[in-house]
Amino acid sequence: MSQMLLIPDPRPLDRRLGRAFFRQAPQRPGVYVMKDAQDQILYVGKAKDLKQRLGHYRVANPDRMPRRHLRMVHEVSRIEFQFCSTESAALKHEQKLIRSLKPRFNRAGVWPGKPRFIVWRVAAGRLEISVVETPTTGWQRFGPLGGGAAQLHRSIVWLLWLALNPDRPLTALPAGWVRGEYMADAAISGGGPVVEAVAALEGFFWQEPEGFIQWLVAKSAHRTNLFERRVIELELENLREFEEKQKPEAICRQQLALL
Repeated sequence: MSQMLLIPDPRPLDRRLGRAFFRQAPQRPGVYVMKDAQDQILYVGKAKDLKQRLGHYRVANPDRMPRRHLRMVHEVSRIEFQFCSTESAALKHEQKLIRSLKPRFNRAGVWPGKPRFIVWRVAAGRLEISVVETPTTGWQRFGPLGGGAAQLHRSIVWLLWLALNPDRPLTALPAGWVRGEYMADAAISGGGPVVEAVAALEGFFWQEPEGFIQWLVAKSAHRTNLFERRVIELELENLREFEEKQKPEAICRQQLALL
């Protein structure tokens, strides 16, 4: 039986912008720009569906929302939309805006990152995946990538661990992984087929990314825990962003500001 909340989670954006703002938000790809009362830019983000993405900011739950975003939503007074023809175009436009504007609450993408490679190998029956600046012999590699390599690496590691450990819950992830303390070298072992996982991973980088994503979707289909499903969806979204980034660039033309 679920426990009722005695005090509902705050909704500062509902109070400031109004519920109608979220009901009328466009269901299309684009970039959203959050500003404070002095018209200073706080945050720039992109979305395949702007209405759906903005819904993630409505409930300021301290257990689910990062502290940085909790502080941000209490300062937002205005959100502007810049529409794009595709999610790929929105991603590229977001990166350009972040580099040029350097919003206070953005972290990733503010400064150009050092070239980094995602590397992997099978050793002692385990799949090892890492992010390095200089690949060494004995490792397969993809890159160079910029600052987004670490986030992509995390998503791949989490999802592969879940795929190779179908009977273990997300809470059984190795100690420190949630805090990102595995970046030097993540070793994944489990009862699942490591060779199959490696083939799917190589297809993601060198052939057709969607095949790897669908393989992960199939491997996680049995997981019904709502928290696990939400985490899986977020990490798959990161992979789809990478997939979109590989497509030819489109153009962002239309702009709309909503108070």
